[in-house]
Amino acid sequence: MTTKHVYFLGIGGTLMGSLALLAKELGWRVSGFDRKLYPPMSDQLADAGIEVHEGFAPDQLRPEPDLVVIGNAQLPRGHEGVEYVLDRGLPYTSGAEWLGDTVLPGRWTIAAAGTHGKTTTASMAAHILDCAGLEPGFLIGGVPGNFGVSSRLGAGVHFVVEADEYDTSYFDRRSKFVHYRPKTLIVNNLELDHADIFDDVAQIQAQFHQLVRTVPSVGLIVAPVGDRNVDDMLNKGCWTPVSRFRVDRSEAENRDRHGTPGELWQAVDLAPDGSAFTVTLNGQFAGTVRWPLMGDHNVANALAAVVAARHAGVPPEEAAAALGTFEAPKRRMEVIADGPHYRIYDDFAHHPTAIRATLQGLRARVGNDRIVAVVEPGTHTMSLGTLRADLATCCAPADEAIWFQGSNIGWDVRDVTRRSPVPAVVAHDVDRLAERLASVAMSQSPEAGTCHIVLMSNGAFGGIYSRLKGLL
Repeated sequence: MTTKHVYFLGIGGTLMGSLALLAKELGWRVSGFDRKLYPPMSDQLADAGIEVHEGFAPDQLRPEPDLVVIGNAQLPRGHEGVEYVLDRGLPYTSGAEWLGDTVLPGRWTIAAAGTHGKTTTASMAAHILDCAGLEPGFLIGGVPGNFGVSSRLGAGVHFVVEADEYDTSYFDRRSKFVHYRPKTLIVNNLELDHADIFDDVAQIQAQFHQLVRTVPSVGLIVAPVGDRNVDDMLNKGCWTPVSRFRVDRSEAENRDRHGTPGELWQAVDLAPDGSAFTVTLNGQFAGTVRWPLMGDHNVANALAAVVAARHAGVPPEEAAAALGTFEAPKRRMEVIADGPHYRIYDDFAHHPTAIRATLQGLRARVGNDRIVAVVEPGTHTMSLGTLRADLATCCAPADEAIWFQGSNIGWDVRDVTRRSPVPAVVAHDVDRLAERLASVAMSQSPEAGTCHIVLMSNGAFGGIYSRLKGLL
């Protein structure tokens, strides 16, 4: 029997590279190209023995593959690879559709969706199921700390997928997640993001409602209490039971269910930094979590994962205990340098809400220690300046903020610094910024405690990570 050959246009992206790993596990011959590949995906592809090319050439598609999977990142009409595939009539599909058609049929799909927390929540759900011996498959938009790879087929029936609302491809403008048809759907939150393809929240809600329409009546939707955008979206029509969750720090909140029908899951008795909390279901004890993560946003992610895992058959107390061994995905407050009086973190936060929540979590953990937030507003939404009003205040939990003005940013970042509640400056040169941060770290006096420097970017940040580590 001839081995199928699948070729990935844009294989270095998080989704596409993870799909390539799954195709390899399925026994397909896998190859593909991207403009430039970076760790950790480049390392994962190399470890799997997948043939990867930097730059496209027609010879890569000779002899013709059985299928071409086309990514959505910088692969529009006019791209030489896309045009070659179309001109020769090669069979092609999108990455999300390939996953939905090839991997997910027959699986119990657990999808983690929302503006924030998708990667972490999906990682938590996969870890809980794995600890329960269910051997789930997964595809996650990052590298889960407990697994070391971004995807695997898994031997069990369950498959956990990070469900992204970004559009599928140049020929399919629906959100990727409409292809996944989950039985268990987590909607963590819903805010304006991806301003390059969505004009307003209503357009995003319309895509999420398309996803809700695919969840069966025997399934479950897991949603937060009090998120108006989520509520408005569900009120457009919902044919599936909904379990609600919320993080409660006051006793009054603990007693008041706010009239929420059905199941209400709560995190109560929280440690100040979120490192421990109790899980309750309709006011009754359901488990205790003690873990190394911080911040109420991660507590909310954990609640959603516990609820989803319970729907898949894992008792809540067992799920809560499993979170005690959970390791955050790469680039989620990952410590990349740890000196006598400084600690430097790599964090993927790329939206004002996420930046604020991450810094609040760190502040709750470190008390009066000095925090320096270093932000590269690199996403399409941030580079367009769509949320600049919120950006001005999102670093308030820090002691100071440094904003990096990259060449892709089409507005003056000084607008943010002028309205910042903490001292804030703009940097333009990565080398000088690295030198400045190294000086800040090494000049921290023992009497002043530890200086925490948080590098916040969804990209490579000009290679500042290796430069800074080299200087230290």
